[in-house]
Amino acid sequence: MNPLHRIAGKAVDRAMGLPSAAAPYEVRADVGVAMTDGVVLLGDHYRPVGHDRPLPVVLIRSPYGRAGMAALLFAAPLARRGFQVFIQSTRGTFGSGGQFRPFMTEREDGLATVAWLRDQSWCDGQVSMTGASYLGHTQWAIAPYVDPPLRSVSLNITAAKITAAFYVHGVPGIQNGLNWTGLVGKQERGGLPSVLPNPRQMARVKRALRKVPLQAADVDVAGAPVAFWRDFVGHASPADEFWAGADHDSADLTRLPPVSMVTGWWDLFLPGQLRDYAAIRAAGVTARITVGPWLHADPAEVKIITQQDIAWLDHQLNGGPPPPGGPVRVFLQTAGTWLDFEEWPPPGAVRTAYYLRASGGLSPDAEPGDAAPSMFVYDPADPTPSAGGPLLQPPGKQVDNAAIEARPDVLTFTTDPFPADQDLVGPVSARIFLRTGRQYADLFVRVCDVDVNGVSRNVVDGIRRLCPQTVPAPDVRVGDDGVLAIDVELYPTAYRVTAGHRIRVQLSGGAFPRFARNFGTAEPFGAATKALRCRFEIYHDSQHPAYVLLPVLPRQA
Repeated sequence: MNPLHRIAGKAVDRAMGLPSAAAPYEVRADVGVAMTDGVVLLGDHYRPVGHDRPLPVVLIRSPYGRAGMAALLFAAPLARRGFQVFIQSTRGTFGSGGQFRPFMTEREDGLATVAWLRDQSWCDGQVSMTGASYLGHTQWAIAPYVDPPLRSVSLNITAAKITAAFYVHGVPGIQNGLNWTGLVGKQERGGLPSVLPNPRQMARVKRALRKVPLQAADVDVAGAPVAFWRDFVGHASPADEFWAGADHDSADLTRLPPVSMVTGWWDLFLPGQLRDYAAIRAAGVTARITVGPWLHADPAEVKIITQQDIAWLDHQLNGGPPPPGGPVRVFLQTAGTWLDFEEWPPPGAVRTAYYLRASGGLSPDAEPGDAAPSMFVYDPADPTPSAGGPLLQPPGKQVDNAAIEARPDVLTFTTDPFPADQDLVGPVSARIFLRTGRQYADLFVRVCDVDVNGVSRNVVDGIRRLCPQTVPAPDVRVGDDGVLAIDVELYPTAYRVTAGHRIRVQLSGGAFPRFARNFGTAEPFGAATKALRCRFEIYHDSQHPAYVLLPVLPRQA
């Protein structure tokens, strides 16, 4: 092994909180693997020195390269611990043939790669996969379909229904979408894409998001058209089947191998990943998940992913002990503690309703009689801004919401101070009754923690798009009086509301630029230019008991 590689390896192990390891290995670079259509994808083969017999293979399929930081962070830590690794560049990236059309060919290419690996004399037939984010998607793309099954997978910060992360209940998540467009559009000109903030690139994205129409925003941030962005803006309709091959939430989960997961409370894939976990366990598959206080690819999250993946692979391939902790391990935010459960959602959490009151209060008791609806007007020419939340890149997480709550297009409803700590652990949802002035509108719901000084910080939120194609629906019902009853899924959480704090619910018509503006028309969001204002009436009387449903975990005596 090159002395520089040895030094770099020690530095990576130290940064990842791993015990130092130095098992010797050799690397065969640029190994070609032919796909079913003749396109050749390149991979690098890491093999322990001194092993002549066939060994299991850890497969990593990535669009972010194989050398440099990709090798240091993804492949080498495993190779130093005696694992045989094959890291492959996905179609159209870093020397692999074909065009990179994100999410479109990973099933066919992944299945062909596993079949090829199993034909190699150095593979004993056992193949595990690992990786995070897009590297997690490449696992979902084949894990339910491989025959015989994979040995194990590590589905980190990803989700089976990948499109749910960029069309959130029908609303395009344009800030995350355009950020990723900029990364993949420029990566081969600038090396491995960085998840750290780049002020110049952030300014480009900010300017591009405010332009209309949005169809060519990819050129503004990447310098050229990017296939993902054109697909993203061109296939946002609820009835569009374009993405059907990219989503795997309807796959037969009983065919999955043992699963390890890591994600964060501020990760854009979180809701889908927790749904996946519950469904995988219900299918009888061994699985575990760790959820920490992290944004997507937060350095602290990457550290835990690396530790858990190594322990998981050692357990599955070498018979080592399982990673520590229960099947479900979650960080209780603001309390600074970890909680272990046998399942998700925690069965002990009590789903507790807090009702919107005409006075602007939020109460365990519903409004007893008649009350006039609260009203606001959403103007896409001056859209309600977003602040914090689950973004692909910092800044995100919690922020002061004072400026947003002071706007006339935002309604707030607030509890009295809590006399004791409230631990919220589980799914969060809301039922809102409203009438809109237009058929095309969005409803954004946010739950905040208001401290003793009156500072309101976001905890979870959710959004729902209304349009003729999706109203009525199972989560949107039309009353006899024409008022809509809308069930909004918010992010799940594990969060302690400290004694003396209050909970506040915000309602608005959007959160821009995190989500695309609703222009109030049938125009596709990428082509929309004409902005129409929309009047909202929010009902909270005895006939329309609007509420937010919070999962309160009873405190242990």
